[in-house]
Amino acid sequence: MAAVATQMSHFGLVSALAQKNVKTENAGDDYKALVCVFLNGGNDSNNMVVPKHNAGYAEYSAARLAQGLAIRQNDLLPIMPPSLGLEFGLHPNLSELHQLWGQNKLAVACNVGTLVQPITKQQYLSGAPRPDQLFSHSDQVAQFRTAIPFNGSTTGWGGRLADRTAPINGGAAIPMITSVAGVTVFSNGVTSSPLIVEPSPTPLNLVLTLNGFGTTSDELARKTAMQRIRAEDLDKTLVQATSFLTQQAVNVSEQLSSDPPLTVTFPNTTLGNQLRQVAKIMKFRTALNMSRQIFFVQLPGFDTHSLQINNQGNLLRQLSLALKAFYDETAAQGISGRVTTFTMSDFNRTLNPAGSGTNVGTDHAWAGHHLVMGDAVAGGNFYGRPTAGGSIFPTLVNSGPDDVSTRGRFVPTVSVEMYAATLARWFGLNDAEMPLVFPFINNFPTSNLGFMS
Repeated sequence: MAAVATQMSHFGLVSALAQKNVKTENAGDDYKALVCVFLNGGNDSNNMVVPKHNAGYAEYSAARLAQGLAIRQNDLLPIMPPSLGLEFGLHPNLSELHQLWGQNKLAVACNVGTLVQPITKQQYLSGAPRPDQLFSHSDQVAQFRTAIPFNGSTTGWGGRLADRTAPINGGAAIPMITSVAGVTVFSNGVTSSPLIVEPSPTPLNLVLTLNGFGTTSDELARKTAMQRIRAEDLDKTLVQATSFLTQQAVNVSEQLSSDPPLTVTFPNTTLGNQLRQVAKIMKFRTALNMSRQIFFVQLPGFDTHSLQINNQGNLLRQLSLALKAFYDETAAQGISGRVTTFTMSDFNRTLNPAGSGTNVGTDHAWAGHHLVMGDAVAGGNFYGRPTAGGSIFPTLVNSGPDDVSTRGRFVPTVSVEMYAATLARWFGLNDAEMPLVFPFINNFPTSNLGFMS
């Protein structure tokens, strides 16, 4: 019950009762899943995706080489996005994702950040509206997860997307949205409540074990008593909501009754164990009558104020290995074209380093780049909106045309809403309901960046 009942604090659960009466005429077996990988702490995407062409690399190295933060040009894994016609490079620890790029199964969304409305450097400096508490971890994490640039939302865009697409799932046996990284606002809807499960190595059939309800006479009597109690006072709204949630928990426990084997061996890491559990749940999709699923996983440690070279390098290695294993498992299950995995993070980090030498790190910044993976992705390319220099990739110059400070804090040209709405449209959200999931979407020039085919 505790795993399902995560919204009681704001009575969102009561609205979950309405799901029982939702029409299901659009339900079908066209399975689709979104998997959000949150890089917690603020990933330095300036070192994840780097200009490799001479002019761009010269700007990058001028900003970072002296302090020891620049990756050597020849170490970058070469990629050539057609949208820019220039050579770029992925971090050398992303070799598995580089392979997926070459197979057109990985794309980069450029210069993404929290926004109230489109804004230029000049408008920012003149005091134009901007999100609450820029450069603050907790605030920017919340705004990425809610797609609302002001603080205080109790629902996330993942949960609201589940609200609006619930009819597609028809008679699904478990909630549409699952978190393998604890309770998070991303997963909270108004009429949707998430399933919270432990990552591997906990076997899937042990994540929601109902103890004391076996087959002995006293256990059967206990189960009968519980069912009788839950039939009382159903005319009371909160009692009815509690009974509904209890039944959901019972259903989940009964349905996730085995620990299915996987074809692919996952790395025994923080992210690898979370994605392994996601892949196991996906194996139940047909038995659970799931047409749509949303998952949330998280990799912490990206707040690299110091020791960034080693720390971020190790995290990106973990990311690459885990995402490739997950992709390979979806391919083995025959759903690699129906599962889209994407990254989010608090914010990018300053182009200008903090410190130097082995302790070199970076500070909190704004717009950054994100990865989108899957067969349904129009991969092997960069996507975004033009910056001040006309390219969708920012000018890597401190105090340059895209820097709202003097340290390389780039103003976003792609809002969280634009990025997330592109994913939501592929998932099945229609244009009429887009503002119900993304209340600020009409402030922006497009809700489709084009990276989903």
